[in-house]
Amino acid sequence: MKILVAGGAGYIGSALVPSLVERGYETDVVDQLWFGNNLPKETNVIKKDLFELNKKDLEKYEQVIFLAGLSNDPMAEFSPKKNFIYNGALPSYLAFQSKKAGVERFIYASSCSIYGYTLNKLYDEESPVTCGYPYGISKLQGEQGCMQLQDENFSVIALRQGTVSGYSPRMRTDLIVNAMFKNSMLEKKITVNNPSIWRPILDIRDCVNAYLRAIQIDHSISGSFNVASGNYTVGQIGDLVKEEVEKKIGEKIELKINNAQDFRNYKVSIDKAKTTLGFTPKHSIEDTVDNLFDNIDNIGDLDNENYSNIKVFEKLEKAGTKS
Repeated sequence: MKILVAGGAGYIGSALVPSLVERGYETDVVDQLWFGNNLPKETNVIKKDLFELNKKDLEKYEQVIFLAGLSNDPMAEFSPKKNFIYNGALPSYLAFQSKKAGVERFIYASSCSIYGYTLNKLYDEESPVTCGYPYGISKLQGEQGCMQLQDENFSVIALRQGTVSGYSPRMRTDLIVNAMFKNSMLEKKITVNNPSIWRPILDIRDCVNAYLRAIQIDHSISGSFNVASGNYTVGQIGDLVKEEVEKKIGEKIELKINNAQDFRNYKVSIDKAKTTLGFTPKHSIEDTVDNLFDNIDNIGDLDNENYSNIKVFEKLEKAGTKS
């Protein structure tokens, strides 16, 4: 099978692509390389704006995985215009071209952020989406644009991801577990801004597994699927990271609790992904922290500005190197 991974040189793609190659999938990556290229040297990487891809470019692929776009709330709020272009319009455009080209399946990296603020219940894929922030709105627009193209010959799967955490060759320390790990290691302190709000967390290894299941499921399957390793309050995440780091380094970590207001609060059910895709998460918060420790030499400087998407994005904008 020949697969195109759009935006495949980023945080998730740098973990996913080697797994695809290992399983014998012929894999190409198209990426603008905003965050560099940390993929294996033998990977076929094409530096190109995805809007430049057309029907002819896509005809050789059986599946397209969309990992591109702006990846979090700070980036979306920094540039709402680009957020809606890259998260809303771009996946719809690429799915449209993919369908014209005869691609059999399009897999879209959606987000649990679309749920916005939920009450004290698990949200499934039929629950209302209420997000009023640019990032969540744009991710839902992208998902809906792709889903409208689904038919018996064109399968569309949207993976509504929890907050992904853990080690990737294209490292990030601006994600909740990774950020707490960084601060506990560098400052011996973890700050929890609001301990009561809920977040679904997705270990990057479980994330890779979700994409493998989506690729391999029967082509009659389409739909949106919540994928997470587990639901945790932010206070719970802070406690678990603190305890695991203390265990590893033999030093006490200070835990600072604030009570900042946050309008994003959601926890999700993954029953549909378990039943339909065969997705079974394996990793806890403690596993994620252990994964970061195991790769501490590969990570190097935890304070590296290139590990923060918004900092890289701001530098690119200032330099005028990104369209």
